Amino acid sequence: MSDKLTEIMAWKRREIAGLIRPVPLAELSVLDASLPRPPSFAAALRRGDGRLAVIAEIKRRSPSAGTIASGIAAPDQAVKYRAAGASALSVLTDEKYFGGTLDDLVAVTTHFRRNPPAVPCLRKDFMVHPIQVRQAREAGASAILIIVRALDDAEIEALHEAARAAGLDALFEIHNEAELDRAVRHGARIIGVNNRDLAIFKTDLGLSERLIPRFPKDVIAVSESGIHGPADAARARGAGAHALLVGEALMKAPDTAALLDALARAG
Repeated sequence: MSDKLTEIMAWKRREIAGLIRPVPLAELSVLDASLPRPPSFAAALRRGDGRLAVIAEIKRRSPSAGTIASGIAAPDQAVKYRAAGASALSVLTDEKYFGGTLDDLVAVTTHFRRNPPAVPCLRKDFMVHPIQVRQAREAGASAILIIVRALDDAEIEALHEAARAAGLDALFEIHNEAELDRAVRHGARIIGVNNRDLAIFKTDLGLSERLIPRFPKDVIAVSESGIHGPADAARARGAGAHALLVGEALMKAPDTAALLDALARAG
């Protein structure tokens, strides 16, 4: 694990320490049955119309980019992304490093529920315990993130089982062949290649080009980070990506709809 990711994960474990308690799978199943059904994240990534799915990210800042859009209201950005044709959204809920909160996710999903159609939302955070899965389901998420390199096998299994019980999809994030093998062993159905090396904050689309062709054929492939324009999207598509996760470029774009359309049509 990179030094920065080690730092972030250590902080996240401290941050949620006071919330941790046993979260039985039966509890999550009951919760799932009691709440409105969120739209399917996985289904949104298999468009079937020849276009790449774009997971548009709501991100105010990051350790690599610094401040991106500090004053943005999450529901406003979500509405802009929906109007631009985003297939799904990624909502950052980590405050310390990314300037997001769980309230952002709640605000977005509540707005969509009151003003349909809804767009499926990924809770983008550093997940370490099933209590965070419960939070995600209560907040209206459709999926959670599992960062393979940040977790041991028991933690991955616990998070994945919790997600399934809660009716959520899981995006497994990887960075190399060994992590891909681990994700596949854990039954991942959606796998994203993070093109950014969190040790040095360098992005390399060659990672998607190297790793995605190794994915099992039935896995939904996502290319994450380093997607700035149609040429980058075309490279990801050429590697076999079904979807792109794009944050900074869309947050800064003067014409969000034009960029998103160009990304989706690339290749």
